[in-house]
Amino acid sequence: MQRSAPFFPITVQDYQKLVDDYDTWMFDCDGVIWKGNMPTEGAAEVLTFLRSKGKKIIFVTNNPTHSRETFKKKFARMGVEVAVDEIFSSAYASAVYISSVMKIPKEKKVYVIGMHGIEEELKEQGISVCGGTDPADNTLELVDTEIGNPSDVAAVLASWDSSINYTKLSKAFQYLTHNPDCAFFSSDDDLTYPVEGGVLFLGTGALSSMIRYALGREPVSFGKPSKTMFECIAAKHKIDPSRTVMIGDRLDADIAFGKNCGVATMLVLTGVASLADVSDIAPIMPDLVIPSIGDLRILSHSTS
Repeated sequence: MQRSAPFFPITVQDYQKLVDDYDTWMFDCDGVIWKGNMPTEGAAEVLTFLRSKGKKIIFVTNNPTHSRETFKKKFARMGVEVAVDEIFSSAYASAVYISSVMKIPKEKKVYVIGMHGIEEELKEQGISVCGGTDPADNTLELVDTEIGNPSDVAAVLASWDSSINYTKLSKAFQYLTHNPDCAFFSSDDDLTYPVEGGVLFLGTGALSSMIRYALGREPVSFGKPSKTMFECIAAKHKIDPSRTVMIGDRLDADIAFGKNCGVATMLVLTGVASLADVSDIAPIMPDLVIPSIGDLRILSHSTS
């Protein structure tokens, strides 16, 4: 099947057409708005410009390490005011699914491989958690991984965890193998994520691969490119897919997410993907490619 090559906006008129064509702008964060704690040059200015044109702004991130409130504070440090309801993270999508779709019983718990952010989102939805940041599970000692009654845990949720260790992995595996009704979830499937200086760190997909391999079973994933994330967004915001664009730095997550949801896609080259990845043999092709989201400043400068 022949695919259309992506369009590379160059002129002021090209960029103006983008603004005219789309009412809802969905942005990935890591690799697009910032890398680690380093803002992308011009990103704040572009977001302000789009808001001045009445555009709906939504942030869609697979980063499960922070709650939406923490992301809001990070935007504020960049000088950008963002409402919590504009932020959709894989941690939030996970919590909403477990509480609203799975409808986990109040007496049951979720065993978490993850950090404070995903725990906060789960607790906000009234879900009891174990594992995660519990000091008993954050040790490098070889400890007894006795799990008590496995039926107390209704689900294992794997996400990015800077303190991942053998204890957490073993306990998660024990819950999943001793209780056939225990659900297996993953906040996202990202293999890597970018930080300052072009460095890539291992992502949730890589960290959870040991459990997947041992189980011979894949988890239900909530982050991009899963449509579950889009369903969460659509439940909060009225969106016309034909007037929506998804902007991201990953073909396998952001661009695939946009394609799965029937919206236009724009790849930026400030994160994981490079221009070499956009070729005739690429499994996923974006509709548009720009070097950086900061390039849209050409419009604010041309109208000032």
